Amino acid sequence: MPNASSTRTTKLNPRNLVAGELANLDPARKALVQTLVSASGLITRPVRSPDGKVVGRVADTVIRWDSGDHPKVSGIIVRIGLRRSFLPIQNVSDITSDGVSLSSTKIDLRDYERRDGEFLANDDMIDHQLLDVNGARVVRASDLYLTKIARSYFVVAVDVSFRSFLRRVLPGSAGRSATPGKVIDWTGIQSFGRPGEPTKLRKQNTALTKLRPAELADLLEDLGRHERQVLLEILDPEVAADAMEEMDADDLEDLLLHAPVDQAADLLARMEPDEAVDALRELPEEDREAMLEAMDLETARDLQELLTYDDDEAGGFMTSELVILKQSDTVADARKILLELDNNDVQCIVVVDEDGRLLDDLHLIDLFQANPRSLVGNIKNDSVPETVGPEADLEEVIEKLTANRGGSLVVVDEENRPIGRIMSDDVVDALVAERSTRNWPWQEGRS
Repeated sequence: MPNASSTRTTKLNPRNLVAGELANLDPARKALVQTLVSASGLITRPVRSPDGKVVGRVADTVIRWDSGDHPKVSGIIVRIGLRRSFLPIQNVSDITSDGVSLSSTKIDLRDYERRDGEFLANDDMIDHQLLDVNGARVVRASDLYLTKIARSYFVVAVDVSFRSFLRRVLPGSAGRSATPGKVIDWTGIQSFGRPGEPTKLRKQNTALTKLRPAELADLLEDLGRHERQVLLEILDPEVAADAMEEMDADDLEDLLLHAPVDQAADLLARMEPDEAVDALRELPEEDREAMLEAMDLETARDLQELLTYDDDEAGGFMTSELVILKQSDTVADARKILLELDNNDVQCIVVVDEDGRLLDDLHLIDLFQANPRSLVGNIKNDSVPETVGPEADLEEVIEKLTANRGGSLVVVDEENRPIGRIMSDDVVDALVAERSTRNWPWQEGRS
């Protein structure tokens, strides 16, 4: 039978959280923690004049978006009666968890108006989504920590721990103290600012450029619509398009439908044609037509042609991007063309006659081993290029690709002119799509 002590419950108190957190820290870290000021903990704390009189209460902390790796605190918003007035940081002598001390009694009593590059720690950052770029994950800020460096105050870290969230929302004076749990240095954070702000005010964290497309795709899937839109706008369009190719179909559809039509069309045009067509197929007809109309004519025409094929036909999952050379081109010319291409995925080159009919499908190694003065049409290749028509079904494509073992098939029209290529990953994508919609025998009769 449990005794009285085993059934007793301890009241959850923020003071217990703070005391327990600090007790477990080594002296050096404890000293560092005690220099941090919780941005959320400052809310409603007194603002005192040089003679110690309370002149108002802290309403928020103003930070500069464009002030380096760690945003600089540019001022404090103080509530005086019904007004929210701005106190420039130059008029502040000290900021602690107990409040703000002023070095001057001069206060502009006009209501605060946000200026370009300014963001509010509590209104715009805390409880909002942020990107932990180094960890390639979406986080939600439980608190921001400020500290004084030389004569200025900076935002140095973001706390994403549940402990800090509890400390902040529970009542009591201890809720004002910093309790670093899962803390991320601000240099590893990509913030999105506040909804509706112009993109020019948002600064890209350079670490974003080091993330792989699949990692960026995960971030785009996890973000809310506003934050996702901001991330799209600050990413290089080519990088964004690569990431979109890795996204789940439903998330990609939502992204395209809620992005401006011109932006969605531009990103689709930068995607691999087969990936873009897959995305377009998922859209309502009205939205699909609007995006195609917003593209340049050549790209729109190519995608519309691919859309005429069913998604389980070769033409429906092939890529229409080919490197095509005439048999009369020299090897040197071919190498020059390849070096100028902005595509690292090219593995083979299609060789055609003067009428554009398929002659050969050369591997890059054959091309670079040949004499630069030789004609492309004279390069010896023992294998015959494997081809399929655009109406070939998935089963035929798999059979030929397996027999070929060359890694790809050339798709040709009725006159043997190359119109696309099917890679092994295209087949995998098509199989996944087919299995997601196929009714297996044991599913027959189920709705």
